[in-house]
Amino acid sequence: MSETLTLPKTADRFALYSSLYPQMKQLLEDERDPIAAMANMGAAIKEAFGWHWVGFYRVMGAELVLGPFQGPVACMRIGHGKGVCGTAWAEERTLIVPDVDKFPGHIACSALSKSEIVVPLRGRDNRVHAVLDIDSSQLDDFTEVDAQALARLLGLLEPLFD
Repeated sequence: MSETLTLPKTADRFALYSSLYPQMKQLLEDERDPIAAMANMGAAIKEAFGWHWVGFYRVMGAELVLGPFQGPVACMRIGHGKGVCGTAWAEERTLIVPDVDKFPGHIACSALSKSEIVVPLRGRDNRVHAVLDIDSSQLDDFTEVDAQALARLLGLLEPLFD
């Protein structure tokens, strides 16, 4: 019998992010390849929090293309402004979606996804080069704590993108 992991949304989650940040900083310190760095960051986030799906979509021309991820198979291409990921990219801001079924135009890659957070990854040029997409099997699983902490983690990847 499997049990769904439910994490607190405040102090304990903040503590997890606080311990993850220095580990990721050290791990990525000498890394020069953005794909390798995204792969390890996605794996570390998935391991720490146990969410349903954690991964990156890379900006490639007029669409987002699937990058390193942890979880079941995923949509491979997302248009600019389409779904949660494409909207976060188009609006250049983090989106927290408490219930994906209520998000207009949501792209359902998995029926198990109930809530989602998408955080843009900017490069040194301040352009969005990718988005971090995280899906939870729990409704209303993400807060501003997640948004801020994930943006801070993505700051570690920023130097790898021009």
